[in-house]
Amino acid sequence: MTRPHGRQTKQKVGEILNGCYRETAMENLAQIPDEQLVGHLFSYFYHADELIKFRSIAAMGVLGSRMGKKNMEKARIVMRRIMWNLNDESGGIGWGSPEAMGEICCQSPALAMEFKSILFSYLDSDENYIEHEMLQRGVLWGIGTFLKSSPGDLTEKTKTLLFGYIHSQDPIKRVYAIRALVNANCFDCSRVPENIVIDTHQINLFTGWDFTRTCISDMALCHENRKTFA
Repeated sequence: MTRPHGRQTKQKVGEILNGCYRETAMENLAQIPDEQLVGHLFSYFYHADELIKFRSIAAMGVLGSRMGKKNMEKARIVMRRIMWNLNDESGGIGWGSPEAMGEICCQSPALAMEFKSILFSYLDSDENYIEHEMLQRGVLWGIGTFLKSSPGDLTEKTKTLLFGYIHSQDPIKRVYAIRALVNANCFDCSRVPENIVIDTHQINLFTGWDFTRTCISDMALCHENRKTFA
């Protein structure tokens, strides 16, 4: 049973995540003890509001990096919890977990050294491939987020797998794959596949704290005007 002060803290976290400004929210979340904040952020990965879900994932990236600087073993425990959430034996679905792994790896080079290969393995049918269609979106997002800070870490095998998702029937997977390849400086706009050139699907793309409505074809053709996608 959740203790009263635990419920109050969870409510406070939710109020902070509903705030208008990322910097202010992160400062306010940092006032909550890390060990308490971890569990509450995990709970918001399952929130019905996609914006709150993504904001909690972004906050977990900041928290994971901060914990790694204070106590690397505690940060590793968070990463192992993420991995457990993605294990069939956990009994859960693991919503938000691959995205959070990408956020933490993006924020913490030290943790990325240990866990980036595991993140990549979730796309690989020879390794820890995740079959759940919706979780595959999260893996693509997490990889793209990590590559924003470490484009040179993309392996050739994962690069090939990402290009394969450009042809997915799921428009969200297509746009997340493009985002990952753009962030890794691997997407050549002069060789955009025909299916992307004419792809007018619009996707709500999370940009660090809010969503931006983005057309897939515009995203692919205009990416050279920006280094990375948030």
